[in-house]
Amino acid sequence: MGSSYLEIVELEDGTYALQKIDSSDEPLVVINFSDEVLDFLKENKVSVAKAMIGAGVQAVGSVSKAMGDLKEREEQNKTLH
Repeated sequence: MGSSYLEIVELEDGTYALQKIDSSDEPLVVINFSDEVLDFLKENKVSVAKAMIGAGVQAVGSVSKAMGDLKEREEQNKTLH
């Protein structure tokens, strides 16, 4: 996934999505709370959705860095004869 500016939006159906700004592509991530959870969260649903999406973005960054580090180590370990 390339670098893009992202935004968190509330969709018409009440779900929250992470999407590229100014893009008509489908969202990258969608969060859909059950009615029970919505009742529990009340006005905190936006904060929780943002925290969940933020944690996911951080995890993707960590995985991406680890994969890059692994690839770099593999390239360094190649021996030419």
